[in-house]
Amino acid sequence: MSTEDEKLLKEAKKLPWDERLQHKNWKVRNDGNIDLAALCDSITDPKDARLREFAPLFKKAVSDSNAPVQEKALDALLAFQRAADADVSRYAKEVCDAIVAKCLTGRPKTVEKAQAAFLLWVELEASEAFLESMEKAVKNKVAKAVVPAIDVMFQALSEFGAKVIPPKKILKMLPELFDHPDQNVRASSKGLTLELCRWIGKEPVKSILFEKMRDTMKKELEAELANVSGIAKPTRKIRSEQEKEIEEEAAPETTGASTSEEAVPDAPTEIDEYDLVDPVDILTPLEKSGFWDGVKATKWSERRDAVAELTKLASTKKIAPGDFNEVSRTLKKLVTDVNLAVSVEATQAIGNLAKGLRTHFSGNSRNLLPVLLEKLKEKKATMTEALTQTLEAMHKSGCITLLDVIEDVRVAVKNKVPLVRSLTLNWVAFCIETSNKATVLKLHKDFVPICMECLNDSTPEVRDSSFLALTAIAKMVGMKPLERSLEKLDDVRKKKLSDMIGSSSDAALSSGPVPTSGSGTVTSTREATDSSSMRRSAASMLSGKKPIHAVATTKKSGPAKSTAAKKTDGGPQSKASSAPEIEDVEPAEMSLEEIEERLSTVVKQETTSQLKSTVWKERLEAIGTLKQDVESLAELDKSAELLVRLLCAVPGWSEKNVQVQQQVIEVITYIASTVKKFPKRCVVLCLLGISEKVADIKTRAPAMKCLTAFCEAVGPGFVFERLYKIMKEHKNPKVLSEGVLWMVSAVEDFGISNLKLKDMIDFCKDTGLQSSAAATRNATIKLIGVLHKFVGPDIKGFLSDVKPALLSALDAEYEKNPFEGAAAPPKRTVRALDTASSTSAASSDGLPREDISSKITPTLLKNLGSPDWKVRLESIDAVNKIVEEAHKRIQPTGTVDLFSALRGRLNDSNKNLVMATLSTIGGLACAMGPSVEKSSKGILGDVLKCIGDNKKHMRECTLTALDSWVSAAQLDKMVPYITVALGDQKTGSEGRKDLFDWLSKHVSKMSDPAEALPLLKPSASSLMDKSSEVRKAAETFMNEILKICGQAVVAKNLRDLPSPTLAIVAERLKLSSVHDGISDSVKMVTTNISLTGKGGLKNGKQGPNDRGSNVGKAASQKGLPARASVTMISSQDSVQSQALFNIKDSNKEDRERRVLVRKFKFEEPRREQIDELKADLFKHFREDVSLRLWNSDFKRQIDGIELLQKALPSSGKEVIELLDILLRWFVLRFCESNTTCLLKVLDFLPELFDGLKDQSYMLTEAEAAIFLPCLVEKSGHNIEKVREKMGELIKQMMNIYALPKLLPYILEGLRSKNNRTRIECVDIIGYFMDHNGTEVGGLLKNLPSVAALTAERDGEIRKAALNTLATAYKNLGDDVWRYVGKLSDAQRSMLDDRFKWKAREMDKRREGRPGDARAALRRSVRENGSDVAEQSGELVSRSMAGSMISRDNFGYADAHMVPRQMTSAAAGPADWREALDIVALGLPEQSVEGMKVICHELTQAADPESSVLDDLIKEADRLVSCLSVMVPKTFNFSLSGASSRSCKYVLNTLMQTFQIKRLAHAVKEGTLDNLITELLLWLLDERVPLMDDGSQLLKALNVLMLKILDNAERTSSFVVLINLLRPLDPSRWPCPTPSESLVVKNQKFSDLVVKCLIKLTKVLQSTIYEVDLDRILQSIHIYLQELGMEEIRRRAGADDKPLRMVKTVLHELVKLRGTAIKGHLSMVPIDAEPQPIILAYIDLNLQTLAAARMLTPSGPMGQTHWGDAASNSPNPSIHSTDAQLKQELAAVFKKIGDKQTCTIGLYELYRITQLYPKVDIFAQLQNASEAFRTYIRDGLAQVEKNAAAGRTPSSLPLSTPPPIAAIPSPKFAPSPVHTKSINSKTDSNEDDPFRVQGDSDFRLPSTDQQTDRYQSSGTLDALRERMKSIQAAAVGGNFDGAHTRPLASMNGNMLHGGPRLDGEPQTQSNIPPMDERALSGLQARMERLKSGSMEPL
Repeated sequence: MSTEDEKLLKEAKKLPWDERLQHKNWKVRNDGNIDLAALCDSITDPKDARLREFAPLFKKAVSDSNAPVQEKALDALLAFQRAADADVSRYAKEVCDAIVAKCLTGRPKTVEKAQAAFLLWVELEASEAFLESMEKAVKNKVAKAVVPAIDVMFQALSEFGAKVIPPKKILKMLPELFDHPDQNVRASSKGLTLELCRWIGKEPVKSILFEKMRDTMKKELEAELANVSGIAKPTRKIRSEQEKEIEEEAAPETTGASTSEEAVPDAPTEIDEYDLVDPVDILTPLEKSGFWDGVKATKWSERRDAVAELTKLASTKKIAPGDFNEVSRTLKKLVTDVNLAVSVEATQAIGNLAKGLRTHFSGNSRNLLPVLLEKLKEKKATMTEALTQTLEAMHKSGCITLLDVIEDVRVAVKNKVPLVRSLTLNWVAFCIETSNKATVLKLHKDFVPICMECLNDSTPEVRDSSFLALTAIAKMVGMKPLERSLEKLDDVRKKKLSDMIGSSSDAALSSGPVPTSGSGTVTSTREATDSSSMRRSAASMLSGKKPIHAVATTKKSGPAKSTAAKKTDGGPQSKASSAPEIEDVEPAEMSLEEIEERLSTVVKQETTSQLKSTVWKERLEAIGTLKQDVESLAELDKSAELLVRLLCAVPGWSEKNVQVQQQVIEVITYIASTVKKFPKRCVVLCLLGISEKVADIKTRAPAMKCLTAFCEAVGPGFVFERLYKIMKEHKNPKVLSEGVLWMVSAVEDFGISNLKLKDMIDFCKDTGLQSSAAATRNATIKLIGVLHKFVGPDIKGFLSDVKPALLSALDAEYEKNPFEGAAAPPKRTVRALDTASSTSAASSDGLPREDISSKITPTLLKNLGSPDWKVRLESIDAVNKIVEEAHKRIQPTGTVDLFSALRGRLNDSNKNLVMATLSTIGGLACAMGPSVEKSSKGILGDVLKCIGDNKKHMRECTLTALDSWVSAAQLDKMVPYITVALGDQKTGSEGRKDLFDWLSKHVSKMSDPAEALPLLKPSASSLMDKSSEVRKAAETFMNEILKICGQAVVAKNLRDLPSPTLAIVAERLKLSSVHDGISDSVKMVTTNISLTGKGGLKNGKQGPNDRGSNVGKAASQKGLPARASVTMISSQDSVQSQALFNIKDSNKEDRERRVLVRKFKFEEPRREQIDELKADLFKHFREDVSLRLWNSDFKRQIDGIELLQKALPSSGKEVIELLDILLRWFVLRFCESNTTCLLKVLDFLPELFDGLKDQSYMLTEAEAAIFLPCLVEKSGHNIEKVREKMGELIKQMMNIYALPKLLPYILEGLRSKNNRTRIECVDIIGYFMDHNGTEVGGLLKNLPSVAALTAERDGEIRKAALNTLATAYKNLGDDVWRYVGKLSDAQRSMLDDRFKWKAREMDKRREGRPGDARAALRRSVRENGSDVAEQSGELVSRSMAGSMISRDNFGYADAHMVPRQMTSAAAGPADWREALDIVALGLPEQSVEGMKVICHELTQAADPESSVLDDLIKEADRLVSCLSVMVPKTFNFSLSGASSRSCKYVLNTLMQTFQIKRLAHAVKEGTLDNLITELLLWLLDERVPLMDDGSQLLKALNVLMLKILDNAERTSSFVVLINLLRPLDPSRWPCPTPSESLVVKNQKFSDLVVKCLIKLTKVLQSTIYEVDLDRILQSIHIYLQELGMEEIRRRAGADDKPLRMVKTVLHELVKLRGTAIKGHLSMVPIDAEPQPIILAYIDLNLQTLAAARMLTPSGPMGQTHWGDAASNSPNPSIHSTDAQLKQELAAVFKKIGDKQTCTIGLYELYRITQLYPKVDIFAQLQNASEAFRTYIRDGLAQVEKNAAAGRTPSSLPLSTPPPIAAIPSPKFAPSPVHTKSINSKTDSNEDDPFRVQGDSDFRLPSTDQQTDRYQSSGTLDALRERMKSIQAAAVGGNFDGAHTRPLASMNGNMLHGGPRLDGEPQTQSNIPPMDERALSGLQARMERLKSGSMEPL
C-alpha cells in the first residue's frame, strides 16, 4: 500500500462512522467496515449504546457498489447482529430490503453471507421483516436472485421451525414460483414445499397448494411427498430463548440436574390448516345465486338446488365472518322440510358453515341444535349420517361446547323416540372424547346423572349408548368421579362398564405412545442428516439431489467451489454427483457408422464388411475372426458395449444361418462372462433376440448358457424382470414355455436371494398357469415346485385361487421338491449384485409380505371396542379376512394399534370372543414372523393369562396361539412372559399343568438352551404345588431341561432356592451335586454356630470383613427333605448342643422392609410371604427347631414351641433380634384350625411378652403391623378359652407397645365382619378406659365408633358397647355426650338409661359421682403443673429410653445419656433440668414427659414474682436448640403412622418459650437460624395437612412463627431471614417431592422468608432503636456482594422477590435514619476497591428520599467517595446551634404533616419544647395555615397529658431529659467538637456532634482557618483525632455538666439512652445510643486499619 493510501486511511480513522462508511474512496469504506466488524466483535454487552449508533449505518453499507466492500459490510453486519439483542430488530426491514436489492445477485460468498445475515435477523426476532423482504426477493426477474431467497426461507424454516417462521406467508409466495420459467427456481420451490410438509403436515399443504398447481408439478410433488416422513424439530433458537438457556445453565448444579431430569422434549407444534388459509366471502355470491328465491320455491328440487349452492359455497375451508342470522333461520326451517333430500342438504350446509365459520357460528349453532337433535328420529341412513356429521362438526369446530349442550341433551334423552335418545348419547360420547380433560372434569357431574338415568332405559341401544358415554367420561377423568354414582348399579352393569373402560384404556395406552416414538426416530435421523450436511438448499430435499455444501463454514471453500455446487444444484449433473451411482439401463440410439468408427482400433474394417455380406460363409468366417480378436483383447471392458451393439446390428438377431447365430451367441456369452462390469444396457439389447433363440431347438443350448452368463454378470433379478414382459407379449408360445424352463434351471442355480418373489408368483399365476399350451403350464408347475424347495409350504397361500386340477399337479410337484430352506445353497453366484435387489432380498425372509396398514382403519379399531358383541366379533373376523387376503404374509407396519385393540378383547366378558381373539393373534403371529415380537408390545403376557381359565376349550385355544407364536418368534423371546405366568396365582393348577406340558414339547427345540434357565425357579416352586398333576408336569419339564443343559448348570441355577424347596428338587431330579451341597452346608452351619454361639451373645454385630456370615447365609438356605427330618433329629444328638438361634448374619431392618404387610387391617399370608418366612426360619434357627416348627404335624410344632420356651430366659437378645420371624410364624398358627397348637402358642406368648417387658423392649412399627392385625381379628375365636387368652394377650401388649399406637388396631377390629371380634375389641377399649383413664392415647377418639355399635342388631354387641360407654361416663361424667358423636333418639335413650344405672351403682359402692376423677386430675394440673390427664398411665411411657436401648440397631439412644436416663425412668423427670436432658435425647414419644415439666416451669416463669426465670434464661439457647432438633424428629415420627401428640408438645413448648421476651432474647443467632428454617420447611411440607390433626399443626406452626418474629432478638431475626433468602441446601428439605423441582421449592421457601421480613420491616419504625443497624447492614452487604452486579441486574429485570425485599429493608432503614445511616457501616469495608454495592444503593435511596422531601440531606447528593469523616473533611465548619434547631424543627414539622409519622413528630416537637422552653416554635409556622397551627397546639396538649399520665408511645422510646435549668439556650452553647470555621456553603442538615459521617461525605474547600491537627490526610491519623474529640465530648457531657451538651436529635428522631461502651447499663447518658454505636464502629475500623485488614467481605 502506498504512503498516500496509508495516510488517507489514517486520517479517515478520525472521521465519524457514517462518513467513513460513505467515503468516496473504496479503501476507506473497506477499512471502515473491517474496523466496525472488529469493534462489534469486541462488544460483550448487548445493551451497549454504541450498537444503537451503528444500526442505521448498515442500510447503505450493504448496498455498496464495490463487491469487496459490500462483502466486508456484510461481515460487519454479521458481527453487529451477533453482538446485539432483539432491540435492534426495528432496523431489520430497511437492511433486509437493501440486501435483497443489492446482495443476492453478487458473488457466491456475498450471497452466502447475505443468507447468514437473514438468518441472524430471524434469530433477533425480526421474522416479519424477513418474510416481507422475501416477498420482494421472489418477484425478482433474475432467477439467480430468486433461488438464494427460496433457499434462505428453507433454511430459516428448517432451523427455527414454523413457530418462528409463519408458514402462511410462505404458502402465499409458492404458487407463482411453481410456474417460474427457471427450473432451478421450480426445484427449490418444491424443496421448500416439502419442508413445509415436515412442519405443518402433508394434508394442509396439499389442500392449499395443489389446486393452484399444474398437473405435472402435482405428480412430481406427490412422488416426493412419499419420501417425507416424521415431524420436524427446530435446531436453532431465537435470541431470547438462548438467553433463557444460558440462565438455566448458570443455575446451581443441583438445580440444573433436577431440571435436566425433568426436562421433556418439546412436543411438535400443531398448526391448524384453518389459520393458514384466507377467509372467503360467501354472502355476496350467495345473494347473486338466487338463494333467497330458491329456498321459497314450491318445488322441492328448486329448494334442494338452492341449498346445494349454499353447501358448495360453504365448503371452503375458511369463511369470512358476516351476518348469517337470516341464513341460519332459513336453514332451521329447511331442516324440518317435508322432503328428505332438502332436509339432508340443509343439514350438510349447516355442517359446512360450522366448519368454515367456527366460533363465529356459535350463536346460530345453539339455536339450531334442538332442531337437529329432534331430527335424529329420522330412520333414513342418509339423514342420520348427515345429522351425525353435522353435530360432530359443530362441536369439533368449537361452535358449541359441552357446557352449551347440557339442557338440550337433557331434553333429547327424554324424547319418546329411542333413536333420538341413543344417537344423542352417542354424540355426547363423541363430544366428551374430543374435549379436553379440564372441561370434562368441570362438567362430568352434569352428564353422569343423565347417563345413569339412561342405563335404566327399556331400549338396549340407549343403554349401550349410555355405557359408551360413561366410558368416555371415565377414560377422560378416571374412575374416581364415577365411584359414588356406580354404587347404585348392579353387579352385571358394573362389570360391563368396567370391561368397556378397561378395554378402551388398554387400547389408548398401548396405541398412544407408538407414533411418537416412531416420529422421534425419524426426526433424530433427519437431524443427524441435517447436521452432517451443514446447511442445505431447498432443492436438496428432492430425491436424487445431493445436499448442497456451497454454504460451507470453512474458510478453504472459495467462490469456485460454491459456484460449482450451484451449477450442480437443480441441473442434470446432480445425478453424476450422487453417492450410489444409478446405472442407466435403457440403451440410447447409436448408428452403425458411429459404432464402426469407435471400434476401428479393435475390429478390422474387413471383418465388419464381411459381417455385412450376403454370403453366409463370409459372415461365418468374419464372426470367427471377430471371436479370435475379442478373445485376444487385453482391455475388453472398454469395448464390451460397442461390440455387443455391433453384433446386434450385424449380422443381427434376424440371421438365418444357425452356425453364424451360434457363433454370435458364443461371442456375447464370452464378453458377458469375461468383463469385470457388464452393462445392463447390453442385456437389454440382447434379451429379446436371445429369448427367441431359446425357443429354437438348434440354438437353445448356447442361448440358455448366454442367459445364465447374463445372470452371473448383472443378477437374475434384472434378467427375470425383463423376461417377464418379453415372454408375456411374444406371439411364439415356445418363447414362453422354454423361457420358463430356463427359469427353473436358473432358480436352482442362483436360489431366490436376488429375485422378487411376488413378481415371479404373479407371473406364474397370471401368465404361466393361464396359458393354453400344456408345455407352458407344465414348465410353470416345475418352476413353482423349485420355488417350494426354497421358500416352503407358505407358497401355497399365494396359489389358493388356482384351478383344482392345477392344484393337484402342484401338490405332486411339491412332493418332488420338498422344502429345504437354508439347506439348499445356490450353485452359482452373481459377480456384481444389484444394490436394490440385494437390499430387498436381505430385508425379506423369502416370500413377500403385504403392507396391511391401509386396511387397519380407525373404524375397524373402534369397532373392536364396540359395546355390541356382534360388532366386536365382526371386527375380529374382518382382521382374519385381511390376513387371508394378504396370503398370511404381512408386514409389521401399522399393526401396533391392531394388537392394542386385540389386547382389550382378551379381557372380553364374552368367552367366545376371547377364543376368537386368541385364534386371530396366533394367525397374525404366523403371518408376521419374527417381527411380531416388536409390534405386539407385550400382548403375549395377556395371552398367557387366558391359560388360567377353568374352561378346557379356552386353554386349548391359548396353547394353539402359543404354538403359532413359537413358530414365528422362537421360544427364547417368550421365556420372560412364561416365567411371570408360572408365578401368577391366577394361572391356576390346570393352567400351570398345561403350560408345563407345552413347554416340555418345545424346550428341546430352543436354539440356546441356556435361555430356558429362568424357568427353573418357578418350576421348582411348582414341585411343592398341592396339585399332583402340576408337580408331575413340572418334574417332567425340569427333566427335559436337565437333559439339554446338564446337571452342573441346573444345580448352579437352583442354589438360591429356599432349603425345603431345594431338598425336594434334589430328591425328585436326583441331583447329586445339590445333595452334596446340602450335606456340606449342614456341617458348615453346625460348626459355625457352635463356634460362634457364645461370641454371638456378646457381640451382636459382625465386622465388615467377617467371611463367616456368607457360610451362615449359604447354610440357612439349604436344608434336608421334610420326611427325613425325624430320623435326622433322632440320630444326630450333637445338634442339641448347638445354639438355638443364629443371629450372626441377621439384619432385622432389611427383613422388616422386605416384608410388606397392610397396616392395621389383617390379610391372610400370601404364598411368597410364607416362602420367605420358611427361608428366614431355616436360616436363623437351629436345624432341629426349624424342622419341628415347619412340620405339618402339630405335635412336632408343639415340640418346637417347648424348645423355644426352654431357651427363652437365657436368649433374650437373640429373641429380640429374631422377634419378627417368630411373630410371622405365630400368625400362621393363628390362621390354622388346630386348637391344641394354638393354645400352646397362647401359653408361650405371655411368657415371651413378659421377657420383652423385663428387657424394656418396645415393639417396632413393622413388628406390630405383622402381629397385631391378626391377633385382633382372631380375638373373636369361637372357643371361649381361646378368646379369653387372646383378650389377656392384647391387654398385655400395653407393656411392649404404646397404647396410642395400639388403639388404631383395636379400632380396626370394631369394623370386623366377625361379631365376636367386635365384642372383644369393645370390651378391651372399656378395660383401657377403666384402668388408664379416658384421655389416654386418644381413647376419646374411639368413643364415636363404640357409640355407633349401639345401633347394631346383635344384642351382645349393643350390650358390650353400652358397658364401655358406661365406663367412659364414670370417668367423664356428663362430658361424655360431647364425645359420642351423632346418635339417634333411640340410642340416646339407651345410653341415658345405662348412665343412670351406672351412677346408681357408683353411689352404692361409694365411688363418688361420675366425672369426679377427671375433675381431680384437672385440679392436680393446676396445682402441680403436671399433665396427669395426658399421661399414658403405664410404666413404659415413663421409661422411654430404657425400653429401646436394649436394641442394638436403635438409632435414637445415645450411649453417654443412658445411665442418667435409666435412673430417672421409673419416676419421670424430677426437675426441669432433668427434663431438658430427656428432651435432648431426641426420642419423639418419650420426650413428651420432659416437655410437660418444661411447660410447667415456663408457666411459673411467666409470673413476675418467680425467681425461676433467671435460671431458665441461662439454658434458653440449649432448650430452643433441643426443641428445634425435635421438630423434624417428631414430625417424621408422626408421618410414620404415630399420633401427632409429640408434634403438639414440641410446638407448645416453643410457643411458651417465645412468649417470654427475655427468654426469646437469650436465644442465639445460630439456634434461631436452625429453628426458623425447620419451621418454614414444615410449613411448606405437603405431607403435614395429611397428618392426624394436620390443619391444627399448620395453624400452630404459623402462630409460633409470628410469635418468634414478635419476641426474638430483632437483629438476629433480620440477619437470619436475610441469610435465608439464599437458595437452601437440598439436604435441609425433609422429604423431596418428585412432583416439584428444587427450584420451585426454593421459590416457595423464599416467598415465606420474604413474608417474615415484610412483617419485621412493617414495624421497623417503632423498633429502629432495638436493632443493631451495623449487623443488619453487614448482612445486606454480604447478600448483595455474593450476588454481584450482573446477577442483581438480571434479577431486577426478572422482578426477583428476595432481592426486592433486601432493597425494601435498606430503603426503610435509610428512610428512618437519613444520612446518619452512614454512621452504621463499621462492619462494611467502605474503603475497599471496588466499592461495596450497598453504598451505591444507600446513595440512591438518599437522593430519592430527598427528592421526595422525605428527609433533609446532610450535603449534596450523588457523592462518590465513602471515606472516613476525618480524612474526607479535615476542616469541618462550625455551624450555629440556631441553624441546627431550625433544621430540626423543619424536619419535625414535615413529619407532623405526614399521616404515617405525625404521632412521632408531635412527640419530638414536645421534646424540643421541653429542652428549649425559650424557643418560639410557632415563629417557624408563620406561613402555615391556621388549621395546621391549631392541630399542632392540640397535639402538644394531648402529648403533655399523656406524658403526665406516664404513657409514652411504644413507637418512640424516649430517654429522660436533664433538668431544664441545666440546658442553656442554643444560641450560647456551641459544641466543643465543632472547632472549625463556617464555610461559605453551610450544611443544610447538621447531625449531632457524635455522628460518624454527616457533612463529611464530600470535601470542603480549604480555608485559612484550618487547624494544623486536621491537615494530615492519613486515614488512621484522622480517625485517631476524630476519636479523641468524640471521647472528650463524651467525657465532658457525662461529668462536666450539661453546658457542653448539644441538641440530641438525629435527622428528626429523638434518641434514648443506650448501653455504655464498657458494657455497663447507662441510666442517663448524654450520648445518643446510635452515635455510641457509631463510635464503636469507628473504633472497630481503626483496629482494622492498624492490622491492615481493611478488605471487602
